[in-house]
Amino acid sequence: MAISRAQLVKELEPGLNALFGLEYKNYANEHAEIFDTETSDRAFEEEVMLSGFANAAVKPEGQGVTFDDAQETFTARYTNETIALAFAITEEAIEDNLYDRLASRYTKALARSMANTKQVKAAAVINNGYAAGFAGGDGQPLFSTAHPTMAGTFSNRLTTASQLNETSLEAALIQIAAMTDERGLLIAAQGMKLVIPPALQFVADRLMSSQGRTGTADNDINAVRNMGMVPQGYAINHYFTNANRWMIKTDVPNGLKHFVRSPIKTSMEGDFDTGNVRYKARERYVFGFSDPRGAFGSGNV
Repeated sequence: MAISRAQLVKELEPGLNALFGLEYKNYANEHAEIFDTETSDRAFEEEVMLSGFANAAVKPEGQGVTFDDAQETFTARYTNETIALAFAITEEAIEDNLYDRLASRYTKALARSMANTKQVKAAAVINNGYAAGFAGGDGQPLFSTAHPTMAGTFSNRLTTASQLNETSLEAALIQIAAMTDERGLLIAAQGMKLVIPPALQFVADRLMSSQGRTGTADNDINAVRNMGMVPQGYAINHYFTNANRWMIKTDVPNGLKHFVRSPIKTSMEGDFDTGNVRYKARERYVFGFSDPRGAFGSGNV
């Protein structure tokens, strides 16, 4: 007895879903090294940034306490995108008993495409981090020397763009430690993780792992390593498009974010008109940033 399309779908789908899942998981979630993931329950998410308070005032004896207002400074908006792709196996391929081989190959290719797309979209936030056309909620790109605050401006990038070396890394960590909030108060920020393109992995390893200073014959210690200045070490992102740019993820909250509206799902169905069998993958998410202090850039090297 010939197998119907409905029976074929029922037989094929569990195996293809398992194959899809295995291939999808083969791709490292490199975005997780940079972005903090949160769930979303609507088409877009908005995060309102507050100014905090100024320094506390002295209260003279017998007089009232001074009041201050935490003002809204800007709103960061995240609009979820639907990412989807599908393939079809023709009725003729099914008749010729090619569906098993084709479905396996197509399913793996679909999983690679979905996984790769997610990493490209995540890295685009960093890759476009110096472009004026990709401004955040405060009107500035992610990495800028002129992020506006109630007290003036602040910078989250090196003033003079520099390739990764001991001097530039130390300068970045010093600037991070000097970061202030919207009212100009120090926030005790710290660099947590160095994120680099593959071309800088050997430089990064020497800077982060060597006992002594790199490139010198002196007996000086490697201060960055000795002081634990970048406690989470370094991570490589293969989707950075500039081989010389690097960044540091800081411990400032509400920085780089990844909202997930719908986790990845797959489905399969037969089409009456064409006789084809179709397989689809779909997910909804968005990458972006709220507080630019969550990241520090090398400059547009």
